[in-house]
Amino acid sequence: MVKIRLARHGAKKRPFYRIVVADSECRRDGRFIEIVGTYNPLLDPAEVSLKQERIKYWVDQGALPTNTVKNLLKKEGFMKSA
Repeated sequence: MVKIRLARHGAKKRPFYRIVVADSECRRDGRFIEIVGTYNPLLDPAEVSLKQERIKYWVDQGALPTNTVKNLLKKEGFMKSA
């Protein structure tokens, strides 16, 4: 199954995340198919950048966002809060 999830990067205690499309059997920070955004929780407010057309493409193809990514997408107004 293909998922849209966070991959952690950055130094110790300085997290930075990429929002990636990856096979669910791959490691968290391992192989991925495509980078579709970034998330920086250290800034106030947290910075989220998304490639909305690519996220829409992958969701239409059947990729499921994880709960955290789904919450980020809702905050950015990408997904309906249904």
